[in-house]
Amino acid sequence: MDIDFPLVLVVLTFATGLIWLLDRLFLRKRRLAAAGLEPGKVEADEEPREPYLVDLSRSFFPVLAVVLVLRSFLVEPFQIPSGSMLPTLEVGDFILVNKFAYGLRLPVAGTKILEVDDPERGDVIVFRYPEDGSTNYIKRVVGLPGDLIRYEGRELFINGDKVESRFIARLPPVELWRETLGDTQHDVFLTLGRTGRSGEGEWLVPEGEYFVMGDNRDNSNDSRYWGMVPDEMVVGKAFAIWMHWESLTSLPSFDRVGSIE
Repeated sequence: MDIDFPLVLVVLTFATGLIWLLDRLFLRKRRLAAAGLEPGKVEADEEPREPYLVDLSRSFFPVLAVVLVLRSFLVEPFQIPSGSMLPTLEVGDFILVNKFAYGLRLPVAGTKILEVDDPERGDVIVFRYPEDGSTNYIKRVVGLPGDLIRYEGRELFINGDKVESRFIARLPPVELWRETLGDTQHDVFLTLGRTGRSGEGEWLVPEGEYFVMGDNRDNSNDSRYWGMVPDEMVVGKAFAIWMHWESLTSLPSFDRVGSIE
């Protein structure tokens, strides 16, 4: 069972804040009265000892509140679990996602409370998988609202125009190609010897939704198979790799630190 970390963080922040507030408003006065002391005339070293739960809440609430604000509205870290975005992102890459890039959303609910910008073609985005609403996926935006997308013969077409791409190298078991989407140039993998028609089709992107694909074109579960990403499912824009750590049996590496194209 996956733990809903944002929900846990919100609950813990609310609970510790409420306990601390109730203590300052009511419980502390009772402790002082029981000790024969008056509020406002008590030295710090004269304060009666706080209950353990109150002391714990007072210590943790500020930290939890800061983490909640940063994680919900500014930057959130993610780890890449699969190779669907190779060669751009490798398994074990730790990335940073800009939560502010596409507008402010309420934590857990995901309701947008402030419009900032919309995803652009070529952006690498993190979003909640539309089929379960909880699993985080990362893919590249290919189609914007109103676009007609066609994928045929392992070539990508947008509104009837073939997307510009050029061969870079043969790296068995894949070929490396450089593709241009809008103002973004990025590398993609095409698996050698793949001849099937899997993933081919034509799609019209509805208003308020996006068509996304993985850069590892023959090994990506994306919009070609399960459809569009609604705007309300978008978490944010991936903008940097800050660490690579493939497994607990290996050492963290910072060789891949840098921006995501």
